[in-house]
This record gives sequence, C-alpha cells and structure tokens, in this order.
Amino acid sequence: MTAPARPRGSEELIRAEEPVLAHNYHPLPVVVARAEGCWVEDVEGRRYLDLLAGYSALNFGHRHPALVEAAHRQLDRLTLTSRAFHNDRLAGFAERLAALTGTDMVLPMNTGAEAVESAVKVARKWAYDVKGVPDGRATIVVAADNFHGRTTTIVSFSTDETARSGFGPFTPGFRIVPYNDLAALESAVDETTAAVLIEPVQGEAGVIVPDDGYLTGVRELTRRAGCLFVADEIQSGLGRTGHTLAVEHESVRPDVVLLGKALGGGIVPVSAVVGRREVLGVLHPGEHGSTFGGNPLAAAVGTAVVELLETGEYQRRAAELAPVLRDGLRALTGRGVVGFRSRGLWAGVDVDPALGTGREISERLMREGVLVKDTHGSTIRLAPPLTITRGELEGALGTLEKVLTA
Repeated sequence: MTAPARPRGSEELIRAEEPVLAHNYHPLPVVVARAEGCWVEDVEGRRYLDLLAGYSALNFGHRHPALVEAAHRQLDRLTLTSRAFHNDRLAGFAERLAALTGTDMVLPMNTGAEAVESAVKVARKWAYDVKGVPDGRATIVVAADNFHGRTTTIVSFSTDETARSGFGPFTPGFRIVPYNDLAALESAVDETTAAVLIEPVQGEAGVIVPDDGYLTGVRELTRRAGCLFVADEIQSGLGRTGHTLAVEHESVRPDVVLLGKALGGGIVPVSAVVGRREVLGVLHPGEHGSTFGGNPLAAAVGTAVVELLETGEYQRRAAELAPVLRDGLRALTGRGVVGFRSRGLWAGVDVDPALGTGREISERLMREGVLVKDTHGSTIRLAPPLTITRGELEGALGTLEKVLTA
C-alpha cells in the first residue's frame, strides 16, 4: 500500500514552485491553506488577517456561505454550455446586475482584463457605427498611471514600464493624459475620440482619489464632445468605496461601466461590461464572444453576489468603517506614515522610505499576522473584506502602528 504523502511546510512548498511556475509574481512568503471570512491560515496553522482581499475580489470575505451555497447548488446541476445555447441562469443574472447598476444591457465576460478589452472594442465599434468616425481612426483617451490589466492592448496605454518594457510593438489609438486634470483631458479629446476610459479611483497607482468634481467634469466633457465615458470599476466597484459604484460619490452615470473581481465572489472569475443599450447594442453575433463568459456557474455565483449587494448592507459597512480607517491612518501620519489616501474601505499608505520599502513593510506586517501588499516604492494598499469588524480593523491598524514605530 502506498504511504500517504507527507505534509509539506511553507518553505518546502515555496521552493517547489521555483522550477515549475513562471516567475511573473513575487508573492509574500506565506502559503495559505484555508480561509474563512477575513482570516486565512497557512500550512503550519498560523492565522493572518487578510487586508488585501484578493485586490477586492474578496469583498465579501473568504467562502461567504451564501456564495459557497450558490456555487454548490449550481455544480450539482450545470456548469457550462458555451454561448452556443441558452442557459437558465444567465438572463436572471443580467437583469439583476443591470438593475443594480442602473444600466440597460450586460456583456458577460470572465476576467477584468477581458472586460476592458471588450469595452475598447465596443467603444471603437460605436465610434464607427454611431458617431461616424472614419474607419481605423478612432482614439480612446486614458489617464497616466492607470491599471486596466496586462494584455498586449492594455499595456499599450500603460505608463508603467515594468508592464510595458519588452512587450512591443504596441497597439495604436490611445492618448494618455494626466489623471485628475480636466484641462489636459479636454485638450486630448477631438472628433476622433470614441471614449474616455478612466478608473474613478486609481487602485494600482496607490489608491489615488481624484478631486471633488473631477468625475462630474469628465461626464460633462464627454457629453459635450459626443464621446463615451467608460468607468473601470473592476477594483473600486461593488461596495468597496461605500457605494455600489465609486462614481456614485458624485452621482455620475457613465455610458459604460466595467465590473469584475468581486462579481465572482472570490469563487469563480466573473466580469461584465454594463451600459446603455445604444452603446452595447452595436455588437452583433460573431463580432465578439467568450466560451466561458456567462456560463451557468458564473451566473449563479454572480446572481448571489448581486443579491448581497441589493440589501445595501455591504455598502453601508464600507461607509461606516471608512472613518475608522481614515482616522487610524491620520493618527499615524508623522509616525511612520508620510501620506495616505482613502475612500471607503480602501487606502493607499505612503510609508517613510527610511523605514523600508513597501515590500519590507508588508513582510513585517505578515510576521505580525496581517496580510497587505505593496505597490510602488514605499506604498502599501489596504483593502480588507467588507465583512471586517470594527475591532478587527482597529487591531490591524494597531499592528501597523507597532510595525512602523518599533
């Protein structure tokens, strides 16, 4: 009889990854084996408070019971048909997601990058079919320091050299302007502009929150110019900032909104392009598609996510705990924190470089039982599950204080 496999510890498992996994990530040295709610446990049984939440993919925490139940229920019935056939879950998911976001039509996809790529295609098609831009001349205006994904087209309009270098030639048709600068945006928009594509809050850049009135200005400018406003809410949407969508902070309604991450509840990849019928309606059969987009399992989980958000509970929790996060970081300013930006349960924290890089601060927090992730330089991001309690959040801020002032 074959002996049972010997359990392997963190160091052994990390070493095992080196020869077989492409080195496109540099994870923190923790090997997660189990998770529940806001907490994860590694292979040695150590527990950590998760303050990253899968870059907002785990807005409802790990293994939320309603989402797990929806997945189990659907796994016993049907998982995939492709879009060659109808399935009994997709229409209901689309109807409820459209109602939640105040839109008319839904294009289901899988990943956030797919949603962005889909929006680029839709905006160009709309420009040619509706606006009358000459074929092949449509342009899309984007913001510097954006993060919309890492596909070839998307890195073509990135200003992050780590994402771009070595991956050209790049896709033309994009104009880059500074974020939070309406004058620069207006100067870049002309008769060829199909859309302005921005993040209402720039996540990867360090949770950059624009000035009040910026999103309203983008909406007014695009309306005057006769082009689309496309809001990438893949990280900022679905409760993260205290509203269903971050654009709601200024009561703005874009033409197209991109959703992902939390839409799959941390269980399956689910994304969607939602928007006005006259925009998404430019697509015809055969012009765009996805074998897994809108699959029954994704639709079942996505519907359960929408049901959680329909109650407003998670948006309220983010709004109610926002001052706890903000005030806790404000109290640390000058005591290791040199600056921060926050909106809802989301913050970018600039640590004094003399104390270490963002990576080093993240590793010290990990050793104290709190998981975060660095971004550029000495900046770390905090994005806890929306299920976190006030006590857990205050405890995490206390741990950050300990790490910065030790």
